[in-house]
Amino acid sequence: MGAIITLSILALVVLYLGLFKAKTLLLPVSILGFLIAIGFLLNDWTIDKGPLFSGMVHFDHYAIAFSVLCIAVTLCIFIISKGYFDEGGQVAEYYSLLIFSLTGAVLVSSYHNFSMLFLGIEIMSVALYILVGIRKRDKASNEAALKYFLMGAFSTGFLLFGIALLYGATGSFDLEEIKAYVVNNPNTISPLFYGGILLLIVGLTFKVGAAPFHFWTPDVYDGAPILITSYMSTVVKVASFAGLLRLFSYSLLPLQDFWTPVFLIIAIITLFVGNISAVMQSSFKRMLAYSSISHAGYMLFAIIAVGATSANSIFAYGLAYSLATIVAFTGLILVKKTTGSEHFEAFNGLGKRNPMLAFAITVAMLSLAGIPLTAGFIGKFMMFSSVMENYHIVLLVLAVINAAIAVYYYLKVVVAMYFRDSEESCVNVQWNYSFILLLAVGLTILIGVYPDCLLKLI
Repeated sequence: MGAIITLSILALVVLYLGLFKAKTLLLPVSILGFLIAIGFLLNDWTIDKGPLFSGMVHFDHYAIAFSVLCIAVTLCIFIISKGYFDEGGQVAEYYSLLIFSLTGAVLVSSYHNFSMLFLGIEIMSVALYILVGIRKRDKASNEAALKYFLMGAFSTGFLLFGIALLYGATGSFDLEEIKAYVVNNPNTISPLFYGGILLLIVGLTFKVGAAPFHFWTPDVYDGAPILITSYMSTVVKVASFAGLLRLFSYSLLPLQDFWTPVFLIIAIITLFVGNISAVMQSSFKRMLAYSSISHAGYMLFAIIAVGATSANSIFAYGLAYSLATIVAFTGLILVKKTTGSEHFEAFNGLGKRNPMLAFAITVAMLSLAGIPLTAGFIGKFMMFSSVMENYHIVLLVLAVINAAIAVYYYLKVVVAMYFRDSEESCVNVQWNYSFILLLAVGLTILIGVYPDCLLKLI
């Protein structure tokens, strides 16, 4: 709980620093606050206090691991942001809104009561509605914000309706009591309860960007500032999946035969929609948006084949995906500063103009494609293994086909960097970008070579 309090206070402190024109303190204070929040979480690793505040939140190993991951990824994004947000002159607002959104992500990862799930999702989302459209003179940003707001409000209606139906059937918002209702009444479960589950699936799969509730994803990711897109495709996705898995692996696990076919259909549609659409893109940023949809399909495997290893699998995949995505968007920021373009052609000749940056992007693309000796391969291996153990052979075959499709569009940028010429000038990389690139690439390769550190973490 100390982490949530720390992040909430930090967001307010950052706002006041902006009010008093102390821009030079914004980044150091934010980084210090993140480290303190991580410290609180790690301190709770060996102390399971059980559900806190009348069962509202529960910081067990599961919640701590995903919360630390979300905070660490946000910390990396903040380090990259040095100089990026200065152009708009709203640095404090950017930082404060991101921290508020992160606070919501931590709540989503640690909720033990539906009221906390709803509050966490709304805190996380409302801040992003503003951040997506914060560039008021950018029409694409304005359009993205409007689409995200309208679709987000629509999905929230499904989520609330689903929660209301579950409450009507059980008389409680608490996950423990909902589980007890399912276990104690296996043959007399109210039809309202089943309807509530379906509505919850609609509301939550919207948040993770799974098809057919993905329509907002490409336009919002494309229109938002690049750093906001990187935050949404990493922290928001990981936290949303943490919340989704907690619900279906704990309270609703006894009804697995009811909701597994639904997730199975959603996963298959998501894989094909994401990958086939990504193949047709000419914009690197839009390709990453569609590929994030396909990765949501892979992450759904942990729920379809829910079991003892599901938490580890989705954490490993989320970590690998986040590291590669940060590198990809960092590279896009640097290339766009030089060329002014987000298309694949902007990466032409990057292998000669900046070999180290080209190498980092190559490692990120290989990891996203699931090539061996990268963290992405370990994540996909764990997901595929869980599916094999549960005999979902058809899903496994379709996943392998989609993984092959993904290799094609991820290697398009690699081909552009090493096999096409360009007359653009050299790409300069500042120290903060270099640090994050080195850290993310190093961890991607380290996890790919020595994956044991992740196998029994949660």
